[in-house]
Amino acid sequence: MSGRNYEGIEDEDRGPLSELDFDSDKESIADGAILEPGLGVRDESGQDATPLVASRAGTLNIDTDAVLPGGSRRDRKPYNPPKKVVAWRDLPKKTQLTVITLARLSEPLVQTSLQSYMFYQLQWFDPSLPDSVISSQAGILHASFTAAQFFTAMIWGRVADSTLAGRKTVVLIGLLGTLISCVGYGFSTSFYQALLFRCLGGATNGNVGVMRTMISEIVREKKYQSRAFLILPMTFNIGVIIGPVLGGLLSDPAGSYPDTFGKVDFLLRFPYAMPNIVSAGFLTIALIMCWLFLEETHDALQERRDFGIVVGRKMTALFQRSSTSIAYTPLRSREASISTSVEMSPVTPRDSSEGAPTAKKPTIRRRYTTRLPFRRIFTSNVTFTLACHFFLAFHVGTFQSLWFIFLSTPVYNPADPDPADFVPQLPFRFTGGLGLPPSSVGMAMAILGVIGITMQLFLYPRLSSRLGTIRSWRTCLCFFPVAYILVPFLSVVPSTTAPPSQKTGPMIWIAIAGVLFIQVVGRTFALPGQTILVNNCTPHPSVLGTVHGLGQSVSSFARTIGPVLCGWLYGLGLTHGVIGGVFWGLACMAVIGLIVSFSVREGDGHEVWLEGDEDDEGGE
Repeated sequence: MSGRNYEGIEDEDRGPLSELDFDSDKESIADGAILEPGLGVRDESGQDATPLVASRAGTLNIDTDAVLPGGSRRDRKPYNPPKKVVAWRDLPKKTQLTVITLARLSEPLVQTSLQSYMFYQLQWFDPSLPDSVISSQAGILHASFTAAQFFTAMIWGRVADSTLAGRKTVVLIGLLGTLISCVGYGFSTSFYQALLFRCLGGATNGNVGVMRTMISEIVREKKYQSRAFLILPMTFNIGVIIGPVLGGLLSDPAGSYPDTFGKVDFLLRFPYAMPNIVSAGFLTIALIMCWLFLEETHDALQERRDFGIVVGRKMTALFQRSSTSIAYTPLRSREASISTSVEMSPVTPRDSSEGAPTAKKPTIRRRYTTRLPFRRIFTSNVTFTLACHFFLAFHVGTFQSLWFIFLSTPVYNPADPDPADFVPQLPFRFTGGLGLPPSSVGMAMAILGVIGITMQLFLYPRLSSRLGTIRSWRTCLCFFPVAYILVPFLSVVPSTTAPPSQKTGPMIWIAIAGVLFIQVVGRTFALPGQTILVNNCTPHPSVLGTVHGLGQSVSSFARTIGPVLCGWLYGLGLTHGVIGGVFWGLACMAVIGLIVSFSVREGDGHEVWLEGDEDDEGGE
């Protein structure tokens, strides 16, 4: 310090800077200058050097353009450091993000697993039904899950925002409901039984919106969002890779492997139970892990005792050698403002409050004390963002439903045309699918996941960092119409086998990979960007869970009416020999969504300020 004498001067009289938080990573002090507490920056002679300006967030800013004695100004070129791409290792609270990833991964495994054999399961329910009716039933069965979600997702979002339940409770209920639904669906023997259990799973599951809320509360800095919000779409792609393969290999083992399982009575009575039993095992592991290790992120509930966390820590301690080490515990200053003060105390590295009985657990500062009324949620930006969310969910969810139906639809056979006397006339009048069996359907859907996760790991963070969230999101919306226009033409790609055999040969697989590449490029960038925009359009942090619940309700509504309507249109197209009509309709929906996207802007998650609100120190 400079050696100045402060005797007789009260702490409160040392200047306005005594009230500020000093962020050592953001301060910039001239060489040779000395920082006096509460008095600003002094040079080595003790004279005032640079005026200081305090920002609202409490960080220390230095006015480098201040007028110096003599009337001169500093002439310095502004320094703009290159924008650093955040790496995965830089994300905070990796343990919590890992548990959320596991919980999210278990659900796509269930959904994508049944898609690989649903068409054949419906045929097993009633072999007398024609393909057009089976296609309609598949659309209804696929949409029933999201239909139930539409009616309950916003309710689960409100429950997650309440102090009675919180985020973790809703996640556990969702996993348990999906587990029961999965087992019941596997043992269904009729279309209506399967429909009942699908509805049960959707009604109890509001996890996607709640998990997005938890991620946004765990990772509050915008610079980490391009990585953090990529976790959920990336786990979906992992599920898309594993789920269809498991479903294709494990479905109807008695029929697929008659020499090995052909005489097993259980597999003959319930041919589609095995993939659901395996999926139920994944869900059970995720449920236990969430109960033991997932921490509550709701501001008002973080200090509440969590019995699951207590049990999890005791179990973890059994596998770790107990030791005492020197760790850092934050000091609470008079104004609780100097965030860089630390003291050394004998504590365990995991939890300082457990290792030091005399240390007081610091009180968690709440960002808000007043909850925004529901009627004030729907700002113009929220409305346009949810509208774009609807269109994106409509065509992406419907494509996901139609894709496996299209892959399973029998190949058009000129010797036995359906409809009768039909003659294809390109480029619009043609019909038929690819006729792939469940194992090949699983492989074709796994290709979609492999392409997606590769780009999400290596391409999306860099492009998002360079272009920004909204520009990369809007640009990649242009890929969807192109993909949907090309998809139906896969049915006319030459095959190495003659109809009515399935499509085979390198040309068909190259065509499948090419079309999926275009669709997955759009999905890889659009879905994480849409999630970030929904998160950031939130007008107030007190309704963050509600807004994500609204987003999931909008998405569920779109994914409900899309597969039902387009499944019916798909069957109509098969009947009239225009298989591409429904896909070209999806292209029109994608174009409308692109047009609406120009009315969307990226918010900051706290546009409406209420009495008692605090600045979020984690934000940028």
